[in-house]
Amino acid sequence: MPGWELFGAEERREVNEVLETGVLMRYGFDGQRRGRWKSRELEAELCRVLGARHAQLTSSGTAALTTALAALGVGSGDEVVMPTFTFVASFEAVLSVGATPVLADVDDTLTLSPAAVRAALTPRTRVVMPVHMCGAMADLEALGSICRERKLLLLEDACQAFGGTWRGRALGTVGDAGAYSFDFVKTITCGEGGAVVTNDEQVWRRCDGYSDHGHDHLGADRGADQHPFLGYNFRISELHAAVGLAQVRRLPDFLAIQRRNKQVLKESLSAVPGVTFRRLPDPQGDSATFLSFFLPDEGRARAAAQAMKASGLVAMYWYDNNWHYIRRWDHLRQGATLSGWPAALKEAVAARSGRSFGDSDAVMGRAISTPIALAWSEAEARERAAKLAAAVRAAL
Repeated sequence: MPGWELFGAEERREVNEVLETGVLMRYGFDGQRRGRWKSRELEAELCRVLGARHAQLTSSGTAALTTALAALGVGSGDEVVMPTFTFVASFEAVLSVGATPVLADVDDTLTLSPAAVRAALTPRTRVVMPVHMCGAMADLEALGSICRERKLLLLEDACQAFGGTWRGRALGTVGDAGAYSFDFVKTITCGEGGAVVTNDEQVWRRCDGYSDHGHDHLGADRGADQHPFLGYNFRISELHAAVGLAQVRRLPDFLAIQRRNKQVLKESLSAVPGVTFRRLPDPQGDSATFLSFFLPDEGRARAAAQAMKASGLVAMYWYDNNWHYIRRWDHLRQGATLSGWPAALKEAVAARSGRSFGDSDAVMGRAISTPIALAWSEAEARERAAKLAAAVRAAL
């Protein structure tokens, strides 16, 4: 799954070109650079690979989500509908701009249920934010229809799904904006990094400024820039961008390996009675970073996860995971923040803190995911596939 597995000569060459200049910052120091602008190159390459008009690099996926929300004009009093199954960064980003995260159930896609989204809408809803978890897509047809009908923004959290597509379009490019993470365990990595993509030039210009203290980047040098609005330091470094530049050029190979290895595991597990698989709205667009499947009930899912671990396999039982599923997000429910929230936001979060999500529990209690590695040989993939099927069969 993560690009670091195949880190090699290409990445080292790009990093060494930065080290030779001594300019590690993405802006300024033009004369010392020798014409090397790795961040610019990576942004151009992202646009080419993804089919997007604009890309803005950031320091992380969390920073990308925060920047995208701010650039879309989302803030105090606005509500953002998002799934109960995601990484904590999704709601952290919403809270960071002063908006209210409104959690909605997931379905057997492991992403936002369109029916749950409709039920969650209020006059304050501004954004629907599907999270393309574990490498595959939400139901973008249904969610897009809701957004068009209700005149809402569609922001794709594609932090876990770089390289995935929906009907031939890159995940992250279907909505008004999309965010990616390039941290150390993503399909391609910068070590740390992220990006916002959009086809709206005004949104991109806001991202460009917001991620660099509000600089408009129109001056002859940074000292001549104007600051049309406040921003923050969400810049990526040239070293991180250099790694990502090498990695994104290898994306086709990474995807081919993942899809091959996933198919080996899935074919083996398909022979086990009682196992069903995550529903994919567009199977051809799956980036194949994980194989996600369901057992008949929570008890057997827990047993299967334990059997997988005993066999040396990675079993992600999300139902008990405190990073990714609402059942363990006590800090969100309790509003445990170091700096405090405005009264209205605190009240809005508290009002939702006791809500239960039975539909999500029914899905997540039965779900297991196992990551697909890039470094497996064909023999290793088949060996793991046999172990996986045996472990799950024994639990059933």
